[in-house]
Amino acid sequence: MGVLDECHYHVGVENGVSVEVGGERGAIEDAVRVLLLGLGEDINREGLLKTPLRVAEALRDGTRGYHQNVKDIVSGALFPESGLESSVGSAGGAGGLVIVRDLDLFSYCESCLLPFQVKCHVGYVPSGQRVVGLSKLSRVAEVFAKRLQDPQRLADEICAALQHSIKPTGVAVVLQCSHICFPNSQFDPNNHQGCVRLSVMSGSGAFDDEKAGIWTDFLGLLRFRGLTDDATRSLDKSWCPSRTICKTAASSDPSLLAAVSSILYALGEDPLREDLVETPARFVNWLMNFKNSNADTKLNGFVRSSMRESSLTMPPSHICSELNLPFWSQCEHHLLPFHGVVHVGYYSSGRAISSVGKSLLQSVVQFYGFKLQVQERLTRQVAEAASSILGEDVIVVVEASHTCMISRGIEKMGSSTATIAVLGRFSTDPTARAKFLQIIPSSA
Repeated sequence: MGVLDECHYHVGVENGVSVEVGGERGAIEDAVRVLLLGLGEDINREGLLKTPLRVAEALRDGTRGYHQNVKDIVSGALFPESGLESSVGSAGGAGGLVIVRDLDLFSYCESCLLPFQVKCHVGYVPSGQRVVGLSKLSRVAEVFAKRLQDPQRLADEICAALQHSIKPTGVAVVLQCSHICFPNSQFDPNNHQGCVRLSVMSGSGAFDDEKAGIWTDFLGLLRFRGLTDDATRSLDKSWCPSRTICKTAASSDPSLLAAVSSILYALGEDPLREDLVETPARFVNWLMNFKNSNADTKLNGFVRSSMRESSLTMPPSHICSELNLPFWSQCEHHLLPFHGVVHVGYYSSGRAISSVGKSLLQSVVQFYGFKLQVQERLTRQVAEAASSILGEDVIVVVEASHTCMISRGIEKMGSSTATIAVLGRFSTDPTARAKFLQIIPSSA
């Protein structure tokens, strides 16, 4: 099938009528329930009752490109432009380069089923005395982004589809991609890289030659958008962190692997496709980081025994703080990651907290982070645990970026969420709360 018509969607024939045999929401919901049970969760818990439905809807929305084709989008969107020569397109003057920059897209990584962010730049050189509506460049890019992808194939498919559908002198596509790195429950917050970033490019027609002068024009118009010369046509297979990090034995449970394979099939993909064969194991390895160990007792009794006071004397009314404690967690509503930082404030008891205590606070944050969570609950749990370490006067602020806010539905790029929990004096003293909030760095 050509790139315009390809949907990777399995279709059966029943009584002469084509019917979809993958893509049923119920199949995905059943698979999600299996995964939740594998995490040791109670699938009838209130916070998880609708999780299978939410996950199914998010995945179906995030892969809706399988059910779209470019012909339907571009048809009727080609407009005559008499200033263009019928056989000439160049990098300047009539028939010059047209670029649409900074298209924010999200795609699902085919290696691990987690979303990755894309900043897409598309350019073409018109020919045949016609131009395409600029919004269509964005819509074509989204058709292919809303599939299981890797960056280079995504760039190539966008490029080929535009070349075939609008028949310009040439098409250029540059993608700046960002994929979260994979922490695990023993991750070192001081040495963890937040994201893997990669730029890729694809060209056709006049852009076939990477050394052509028209590429210089194209990249020159992107350079002040933060793009450097690291764009490349070759993709290192280790782009997805799961290929090198998720190699534990957690994926050995065949029921969990089968559940993920059934999700791939329901989305219209072939789980036996070469690039997808190991995807179930990678996804399960990621998910098992958040397994419910019911080990809250590990924290109880350990808190006081691990607490050490510093010899540094502080005024009893002094507000102390521990800022930018990093965390990772998994949204229990969508099974998508969220991550950020935790800020803890407290009144000194005359002595400052020692480095052992600081390490313990990070352990508390990590302990409650590596679970299926919601940010509001995480904030409260950290505050309650911190109060047993620091005394009853505690304030906790959590700032986080949620993948579910930007990879599905509303797709609010760059959004973040802040939550706050206050105990003791902080709950009754607005001046104290304001003083602590002013301590938090704006770059957090």
